[in-house]
Amino acid sequence: MDTPHPTEPRVQPGTFGDLGPVNWLVVQALSAASGTRNAHIFATLGRSKGLFRGWLHFSSRMMPFGELSRRETEMIIIRVAHRRDCDYELDHHRRLGARAGIDEEMFARILDGPDAAWGDRERTLLLAADELIDRHDLSDEVWSALRRHLSERKAVAFTLLVGQYDMLATTITALRIQRDDF
Repeated sequence: MDTPHPTEPRVQPGTFGDLGPVNWLVVQALSAASGTRNAHIFATLGRSKGLFRGWLHFSSRMMPFGELSRRETEMIIIRVAHRRDCDYELDHHRRLGARAGIDEEMFARILDGPDAAWGDRERTLLLAADELIDRHDLSDEVWSALRRHLSERKAVAFTLLVGQYDMLATTITALRIQRDDF
């Protein structure tokens, strides 16, 4: 089902008064690190006060401080963003992916999917991400393939990573968070 890309946010990005001093400082730092003056995702989610900081802690344990390599993490995030038609995430992770070694050709292959001339490990990661998005589960066959490449700990982290970015795409879409200017 195609979702239109609405032009009006349901929740406006917060200002200093909306965010409070702690969240405002966090948003400023994260925006600068993202290469934008005001990262709408952070300024919007920052309105949730302590929940925002809890989400940031959880999220940072997957990216950038996750169990998978930065390149693989970015591959998975890009794939989830593409499958969820989340241009906001694609904008940011095209840039972050480039820092992790994902050039334009590789970015295009990630969008093309698991059958776009990948090695077994990358193909399995992309296939498992697709299956989690489509089925909210992994078949025994895909789980076994994933476990050939990932330890139990990393397989759990992989599942959480896909779920986190699927949830984030849902939040961005539902709140109508606008794309950032770079």
